[in-house]
Amino acid sequence: MQSEHDYEKVAMKVSRVSIIANLALTILKLIAGVIAHSGAMVSDAIHSASDVFSTIVVIIGIKISGKESDKDHPYGHERMECVAAIVLATILSATGLGIGYTAVRKIAGGDYTNLTVPGVLALAAAVLSIIVKEGMYQYTRVYAKKIDSGALMADAWHHRSDALSSVGALIGIVGARMGFPILDPIASVVICFFIEKAAYEIFMDAVDKMVDKACDDEVETMLIECALKQDGVQGVDLLQTRVFGNKIYVDIEIRVNGEMRLRDAHGIAEHVHDAIEKNFPKVKHIMVHVNPA
Repeated sequence: MQSEHDYEKVAMKVSRVSIIANLALTILKLIAGVIAHSGAMVSDAIHSASDVFSTIVVIIGIKISGKESDKDHPYGHERMECVAAIVLATILSATGLGIGYTAVRKIAGGDYTNLTVPGVLALAAAVLSIIVKEGMYQYTRVYAKKIDSGALMADAWHHRSDALSSVGALIGIVGARMGFPILDPIASVVICFFIEKAAYEIFMDAVDKMVDKACDDEVETMLIECALKQDGVQGVDLLQTRVFGNKIYVDIEIRVNGEMRLRDAHGIAEHVHDAIEKNFPKVKHIMVHVNPA
C-alpha cells in the first residue's frame, strides 16, 4: 500500500513541474500574442495563466486531504481533494466563458476588415504550446493514475484542454494569415467550448466522489470473490461500497455456520477484513457483519 507521504510527495513533484511549465508558456504566449496581434493567442495565454492558479488549488487540496483523522473529522480529510477539483472546475469554466464572451463580441462587431492579421510569432508559439501542453498532459496523467488522485487527474485534463485550445488558436492564426481574419476570434470561441467541456467533466467526477457513489461493478465483484475465498464464508448477503475522495469504504455482510461459537465467527470476519485490506489498497475502512446460515 502506498503511504500518504509518498502520495503527497509525487503530487507535489508533478505540481511543481506543472507550475514552472505553465508560467513559462503564459509569458511566452502573452508576448507572442501582443507582438503578433493575435487575440486567440492572448486568450490561450490567459488559459495557461489559469492553469497556474488551478495547480496551486490542487496543491492546497492534496495537502489538506493528506491530514490525519482528528476528533472533528474521524473519517479523514480525503474529500478536500474533491473540493479542490470543484474549485478548479469553476475557475476553468469562468476562464472559458470570459474567452468566449470576448471573441463573440469581436465576431458580432461585423467589421472584419479591421481585424489585425496575426504575425508568424503567434504561429510558432501555438505550435510550441501544443507540444508542451500535450506532453504535460501525458506526464501528469501517468502520475495521477499511479497515485489515483482526482485533483491531479483534473489538472492533467486542464493541460489537455490547453493543448486543444492551442490547436484552435493555431487554426485561427493560420486562417487569418491566409486572408480570413475572422477565423482568429472564431478560434477563441472553439477554445471556449473545449474549456467548458473539460470543466464539466472535472466537476461531475468530483461530485460523484462527494456524494458517496458506489464503486464500479468490476471492483465490487472482485470484493465479493475475495470474501468468498476465505475459509468458513458460505456466502455474501450484502455488499455496499462508497468512494470517499480517492479511498473506498466497504460494508459487507457474510454468511457463516449459524451453530459456531461467536469467537470463531468473529475470527472468520477478521480474515475477510484483513484479506480485503491487503488485496485492495484503496480500501481505507471495511465493516464486516456476520449473518448465521
